[in-house]
Amino acid sequence: MKPSDYKIAILGDKDSVTAFKALGLHCVAAENAQEAKRELRALSAAEEKFAIIYITEQLAQDIPEEVAAYREIAVPALILIPSKAGSLGLGSAALTQSAERAAGVKLF
Repeated sequence: MKPSDYKIAILGDKDSVTAFKALGLHCVAAENAQEAKRELRALSAAEEKFAIIYITEQLAQDIPEEVAAYREIAVPALILIPSKAGSLGLGSAALTQSAERAAGVKLF
């Protein structure tokens, strides 16, 4: 599969993801953990291949086991982003943890 064949999705509450549709992202709304799990599995198994799935921090904190499983695979990359309500700091903490794991040293 060519890199240009991959797509980008965003998963979060309706108010947070709607604006991303204008950027051409595949937007999926989920309002609770059960919906988030179901939609995340569907995105991962979709015929369209997603290289990146953005998920709001608020949903990600409700499904920690699923989020952790994506740390071990390269595609799709699961990236935590703030929702319309603001940041919980989970996205930046995950990025720091990934960088430290890659570098083999504590950065901060």
